[in-house]
Amino acid sequence: MAIFVQFAIGLLFGLGLVVSGMSNPATVLGFLDFAAIGAGAWDPRLAFVLFGAVGVAALGYRLVLQRRQPVFADAFHLPTATSIDARLVFGAAIFGVGWGLVGFCPGPAFVAVGTGAAPALLFAAAMLVGMAAARALAANLSRNRPGPAASGA
Repeated sequence: MAIFVQFAIGLLFGLGLVVSGMSNPATVLGFLDFAAIGAGAWDPRLAFVLFGAVGVAALGYRLVLQRRQPVFADAFHLPTATSIDARLVFGAAIFGVGWGLVGFCPGPAFVAVGTGAAPALLFAAAMLVGMAAARALAANLSRNRPGPAASGA
C-alpha cells in the first residue's frame, strides 16, 4: 500500500510541475529574468506557483505533524540542523546559479526526462554526476577531518 501511495503522490507532484510550467526551462527562465521587468516581458506566473506551494506545504506540515507518527513509517525524519553555515549557503548558491543558468531544478528535470528532450537528459546526467561528486567530496573531507584532541590527563 505504501508504494502505491508514494507513486500516486509522485505522480501528482509531477503533474503539478507540468501544469505549472516548472518542467519547461523557458518558463522558469522567463520568471528568473528580472531584467525583463522594465521591458514588460517578465513572466510572473511562477510567483503564484511559489506562493501556492508554500501555502500547501505550510498547511500540510501543520496537519501532518499533529500525528504521533507517519502513516507508513515508524517516525518522522525531519531536518534537525537549525544553524545557517557556509555549507548550506554554498549549496544554496550553487543550486540557485544552476537553476538560473539552465531553468531546471531536480524535480522538474526528472519530470522533463520523461519527454526524452536532450537538454533534460543532459541536465539529469550532469546532476547525478554532481551529486556523486559532492557525496565523494563530503566523505573525503569527513575522513580527513581531525578528530577530537587527545586529552593530556
